[in-house]
Formats: sequence, C-alpha cells, structure tokens
Amino acid sequence: MLNVFLQSDAAGVENLIVPDSVQKARFAEAITRLADEEFVRGIGGEMLNWLVWTGIKFLISLIIYYIGRWLLGKLVRLIDAVMTRREVEVSLHSFILTAIKTLGYVLLVLIIVSVLGFNSSSFIAVLASMGLAIGMALSGTLQNFAGGVMILVLRPYRVGDFIEAQGVSGTVASISLFNTVVHTTDKRTIYIPNNAISTSIINNSSTAQTRRCSWKVSVSYGDNYDSIRDAMYAIIKRDGRALETPAPYVRIDAMADSAIIIEARAWVKNAEYWDFYDAITEAFYKELPQHGAHFPFPQLDVHLTHDNK
Repeated sequence: MLNVFLQSDAAGVENLIVPDSVQKARFAEAITRLADEEFVRGIGGEMLNWLVWTGIKFLISLIIYYIGRWLLGKLVRLIDAVMTRREVEVSLHSFILTAIKTLGYVLLVLIIVSVLGFNSSSFIAVLASMGLAIGMALSGTLQNFAGGVMILVLRPYRVGDFIEAQGVSGTVASISLFNTVVHTTDKRTIYIPNNAISTSIINNSSTAQTRRCSWKVSVSYGDNYDSIRDAMYAIIKRDGRALETPAPYVRIDAMADSAIIIEARAWVKNAEYWDFYDAITEAFYKELPQHGAHFPFPQLDVHLTHDNK
C-alpha cells in the first residue's frame, strides 16, 4: 500500500517538473505563433488603419479650425465696419463683437469635437449645465446686463444727455453694460444699475430743442405782488435768451404757512439752459428786494389770550 502511494506521488512530481528541453520547445512554439504572417498582418493592419483614420480626422479638424477662424474673422470685421459707419455706442459695439467671437468659437469647437468622433451631445449638456449654474449665481448681474443691452439698443439717452431717473438728475457721463454713470449738478457721481433705470420713467431733457426753466420765489404776506410780478417779467425779458413762444409767465403758485410762493417760467434753447437759469436766479435775488419783496424765514404766529377770570 505504501509502495503504491509513493509511486503515484512520484508520477505527480514528474508531471510538475518540466525539463528544459520541453520549456524551450514550448517557448519556440509561442514565438512561431507570434511571428505568424497572418497574425502580424491582422494586428498591424488594424493599428495602421486606426492611425491613418485618426490622422485624417485630425487633419480635417485642423482644416475646419483654420477655415472657420478665417471666416469668423471676416464676419467680425464686416460687422465692425457696419457698426462703425452707423456710430453704434462703444459699449454695445464691443459687446456685439465679443458675443459673435464667443459664439463662433463655441460652434467651431462643437464641429471639431464631432469630426474627431466624440459625443458632442454630452459636451453640449456640460456647457448647458455650467451656463445654468452661472446664471443662477449671477441673476442680479445678468438683469443689469440685460438692462444695459436694452439701453444701448433702444437709446433712451446717450452720453452727454441730461436725464432725470430713479430720483437722480444729472448729465450722463458713461453707459456700460451693467450701470449708468450720472454727474449731478452739485458735482456728485451717481452709479445707477441698468436694471433699475431701464424699467423706470426717464425724463431726457436733451432730446428736445428747448427746455423750460422754472423758479419759485417765496415773499412775505403783505408784499406788493403786482410790483414783484412785473419786476420778474422785466428781468426775464431783459436777458434776451427767453423764447417768445411759449411766452414767459409769472403766477402765484401757493400760499404757504410763512410765505406767498410766486412761480416764474420761461423757455430757452437747450444749450443755454444752465447759463440762463443761473443768471435769472441771481438777478431775482439781487433785484426783487428793490421792488418790495421780502424773503421770509419760516415762522409761526402765536396768539396769546388772557383770561380775566
């Protein structure tokens, strides 16, 4: 029994131990298979086809890129020339050119990605997701941006116009895609968000050829109104810049607690507004007291009664 076990165990060991000659024979057989002409031809052919096709697609992509960039440059220069001839606002001009370039390059990339064999729908989905996230994060900024585009396209006012909007009046210093800068008459610089100003009521005094000047003068109760009114008419007409049509007029605007408020109105050419307004204001202050006007301080009359009981 023991002899049988030993014999079988020895046979198993002989099967596990392979002579060097056998190993060499097997290795040579493997090399022969690898060197087989048909096998090499198959693997090599597939690699060659892949390399050639990839090279062709890469070459086509390069051709598309350079042709697309050339066409995009031509389009941008054409639009630039058109907007320059039409004197489009500088900010809108720059924005349109940048938008066209950006959209053009995005389209060019999508075409190249498709030519190279990648899934362009996944690329578009990633871009859309990024755009949505950015839009949600910058919602207020994008509203100002949209308002700026509307202002630059519709042009309710331009640089140099005198406007009244959002409780602010002054001269427009600059218009950007996000805000409008206004210089007020008291030398302040106000930045108004375009979203706010584009949806508000705008009074643009510079669009008309003429502009109305208005003064309100407070005089004391008991002053000679007729004399003061005639003096105000005379001061306005003496200046010579007030238009005859519409004609200037003077009226009592209100009877306030401490004074009679007299309003004078006159129309003048838009370019002469501030010089005329300042000159007449100074003349009223200097000359009206000579015609019986008293400029009262706010006052309160108190009546005392005595009880004799």
